[in-house]
This record gives sequence, C-alpha cells and structure tokens, in this order.
Amino acid sequence: MTETTAITVRAARREDVAAIVAMLADDHLGRARERIEDPLPASYFAAFEAIVADPNLTLVVAEEAGRVVGCLQLCILPGLSSQGASRALVEDVRVASDQRGRGIGELLLRWAIGQARDKRCKLIELLTHHSRVDAQRFYERLGFERSHVGMTIRF
Repeated sequence: MTETTAITVRAARREDVAAIVAMLADDHLGRARERIEDPLPASYFAAFEAIVADPNLTLVVAEEAGRVVGCLQLCILPGLSSQGASRALVEDVRVASDQRGRGIGELLLRWAIGQARDKRCKLIELLTHHSRVDAQRFYERLGFERSHVGMTIRF
C-alpha cells in the first residue's frame, strides 16, 4: 500500500457526478446498470440533489491533486430495533481502477466508520455482491463480518 496523505475525503459536489458514475460503471455489474453518456442522463443529477437534500445521507469523494479517485455514500438509518438505535449503511464504495491498492478504499471506509461512531450508530453495515470476492476480503480485513443474507427485488 502506498501513501495516501495527499488524498482528502470531502463532500461530493455536482461537478463530481460524472467521475462518480464512471467509477460505478467500472466493473462487470456496473457496466450493465450505468449509462456513460455525454451529457449524463438527468436522473443522475436528480439523484445527487436528493442525496444532498437529505440530512441522513452523505456522498463523499476521495480527491487527490484535483482528481476524484474514490467515493462512497453513507446512510444513517434511524430505527426502533436495538432500543431505538441508528445504524449506518455504506453504499457504492468505489475506487478508480488505476488507483486501487493504494489504501483509498480503506481511507474512505475508516472515514465512514468514524462518522457512524460520531453519530452514535450502534453498527455499520454494507452489502456487497456475492461475485465481488476481492471486495469481501477487503471488508473483512477492515473488521466487517458476514452476518446476513441479502435479498433483492429489482424493478
């Protein structure tokens, strides 16, 4: 792992949306879901505005020398379970393919874990597709444990 001190984690801005979508599309699953066009479909910007407007959602990027090199979304979910505890859900963790192995994903996840603690969440969780075995090993290395079986209905 190389040094990541020049990398900052900051709130995503509208002008970051294209870079984020490009990272979301950069794997076998994302290629089928995302639309890389110029200009991007308006749906991406509408989703960005909805995320920014919701105080329980935070979309961040990792930036190095003006380039977006990673991203994740942190969702704080209030709940009644566990005596009214909130939980944090991490979504859409991505690192630019030419930047993987440098500790950027770890930097982003450690940021998210810190935020979840600061917001007094009782746990932090994430879902990863069963085919992403490298990602699963990465998450386990950071202390995440396999705990649930994910179920999905797509519309």
